[in-house]
Amino acid sequence: MDMSADQLASVVTLKTAAPTGTGCIDKVLRALRTHLGMDVAFVSQFRTTDRVFVNVDTDGDGPIKPGDCLSLDVGYCLRVVEGVLPELIADTAHYPVAMELPETQALPIGSHLSVPIYLSDGRLYGTFCCFGYSADDSLNQRDLLVMKVFAELIADRIEGDLTQVRDRVAKHRRISAVLASNQPAIVYQPIFDFHSMAICGWECLSRFNVEPLRSPDQWFNEAADAGLGVELECHAIAAALRGMDALPSGTYLTINCSPQLMLSGRLTELLGPCPASRLVLEITEHAVVNDYTGLIKALKPLRQNGVRVAIDDAGAGYASMRHILQLRPDMIKLDMSLTQNIDTDPQKRAMASALIAFARETGSTIVAEGVETQSELDALRLLGANKVQGYLLGRPLALPDALALVERVAVNSLEEAQPRVTSG
Repeated sequence: MDMSADQLASVVTLKTAAPTGTGCIDKVLRALRTHLGMDVAFVSQFRTTDRVFVNVDTDGDGPIKPGDCLSLDVGYCLRVVEGVLPELIADTAHYPVAMELPETQALPIGSHLSVPIYLSDGRLYGTFCCFGYSADDSLNQRDLLVMKVFAELIADRIEGDLTQVRDRVAKHRRISAVLASNQPAIVYQPIFDFHSMAICGWECLSRFNVEPLRSPDQWFNEAADAGLGVELECHAIAAALRGMDALPSGTYLTINCSPQLMLSGRLTELLGPCPASRLVLEITEHAVVNDYTGLIKALKPLRQNGVRVAIDDAGAGYASMRHILQLRPDMIKLDMSLTQNIDTDPQKRAMASALIAFARETGSTIVAEGVETQSELDALRLLGANKVQGYLLGRPLALPDALALVERVAVNSLEEAQPRVTSG
């Protein structure tokens, strides 16, 4: 059963280009089993006292299935690794040790090929095996060599999977530690009404004061990778909502929210105790929405109750435009890439003007983000933006500092409203 040069080349291609995962290993088992004309191929993982069949390929209902376990003392695998049985057995009838094993007669096993699977650090993972119900004298050393090449490929795939598992476990532990340490901390960035220049809302932003020091989006992405994305979002939202009662009752909170959380059904309970009219759920340009119909359905009862929806990063990319058209938001937030230097860039002004006109036609409110200069503020006011936020007017603040800002704004407004007395 010699493998042709083309077939061997395809093995090498698989080894260098195939993705990691169980599906790849299943394809390897099927390819080799079919080439050898054997009845069953499998990968077994050795544990302390038993072995588990991780991958199995056979036609129809075979004698073993993925997930089955057997003692290491049963069968051929450990005996091959220990040298009690050879790796290549064309006819089990020629090997008394094989014939003494109950499964040789019960299955039956007429021919058998088995090679150990070693990981890059030298650890024995298990074995890669094929067997036929009948003897096959055509099996030879070249078939065994090809099987060893496949075993190396399988080892590469297994090692990649193990690395992914270890990485996921490490991420899970880090995020669990973050949740246990009452992270993230919440800061509130003020949003101002363009007409009165009074504070009308606050964007709630997460800050992680733990190692490794990195941006909030990296923490939330890692949480999603670890399967704790929704949990971390709920944790952050609950922390943000705790500041609502302290902030002026006439202001609202905008809360970043992923489609996954919106679809999870957990928002109703999480937001339930809060006045719906003071809540805005904000979905970003970077959020991937695969099911707009489901998302609209999930948001419907919240919106009917008074919760508003905002689309963030408008103008930053195509996804925000799709979000706007599909979700019909109450607020559209112009991305800072659009608002910065808008006073000197006619193309940015044209784009912002188009979005502001669209919002006016559809009844949405425009919030200009990232405003850092007086000239940008003046340009956006002339274009007709409704609300504004940015470092020019207020940075993200811890709750005590946000309350202090409210007092300063109130004092300034009061002073400006007082009649000026001049000496005659």
